[in-house]
Amino acid sequence: MWTLSEEKRQRLEAVSRQDGIISALAIDQRGALKKMFEQFGYQPSKEVISEFKGLVSEELTPYASSILLDPEYGLEAANIRDKEAGLLLAYEKTGYDTSRPGRLPDLLPEWSVLHLKEQGADAIKFLLYYDIDDDPYVNNVKHIFVERLGSECAAENMPFFLELLSYDAKGSDKQSKEFAADKPRKVIQMMKEFSKADYKVDVLKVEVPVDMRYVEGFGEEVVYTKSEAMAYFKEQSDATHLPFIFLSAGVSAQLFQDTLRLAHASSSQFNGVLCGRATWKDAVEPFVQNGVLATREWLRQQGKSNINALNEVLVETAHPWWNKLS
Repeated sequence: MWTLSEEKRQRLEAVSRQDGIISALAIDQRGALKKMFEQFGYQPSKEVISEFKGLVSEELTPYASSILLDPEYGLEAANIRDKEAGLLLAYEKTGYDTSRPGRLPDLLPEWSVLHLKEQGADAIKFLLYYDIDDDPYVNNVKHIFVERLGSECAAENMPFFLELLSYDAKGSDKQSKEFAADKPRKVIQMMKEFSKADYKVDVLKVEVPVDMRYVEGFGEEVVYTKSEAMAYFKEQSDATHLPFIFLSAGVSAQLFQDTLRLAHASSSQFNGVLCGRATWKDAVEPFVQNGVLATREWLRQQGKSNINALNEVLVETAHPWWNKLS
């Protein structure tokens, strides 16, 4: 069973709602956020990215249990978050090491868990790209890497959130029907791997086990019937004893809400979300084209509506993480 030190428990409570559900807002994107600006012909400076993150933090954290930020661009945003919202800080460099095969991870060289803790973090998040079918040597390097991270977090009594993103090391397009057909196996097997005690993970942040665009009733093409998709959600939930939360993967707010309802109907025992772009991504356009006031207006209207609608769905669908404590 999963156990927590008292300090870790208090910190995990700080990033959760009073009912034990994690309804966290994620805006730790760096490279991906720059690309969103570039779609509108704008090359953002570090100051501009920090300003945008600050607007999202200031306007939307009153409606979230916590916010996930990065120490490169997000510390100012962390300081202006709602006083009731907890803070998760990302520890990884954006992207992955492109100089070698295997999407190997790397840490921000000027940071440590201790230094992130000193910045007020309640928990640490690390993103790992993982293919269960990759070269065993590559995967073993990743295993050892995560073991070190888990030990560092345990030494500082910091909850360790491990974000897992699947991919195909052979180069299959993640948007393809072929990848969609294999995605459940990849997602479920990597969850089993990183639920092992060696890694000292406290919360898994994961993809849903299917590509919802290919689920019967949700997209034009069908890779999975609805009953098959539901079976995969249940198998995913049964694959780990740890709390796990879903990431939005950039889908629309409505599709993400529908996804959570399907997970619940499948008896998935998920414990919340760490939702980013599905909540705030459409604020980039008014920020680029019309400035701060227009962005605030969008966040106060549509952004607030998105996050409140998600919160309502979580009340109906998610389960308290403390149900999984030994």
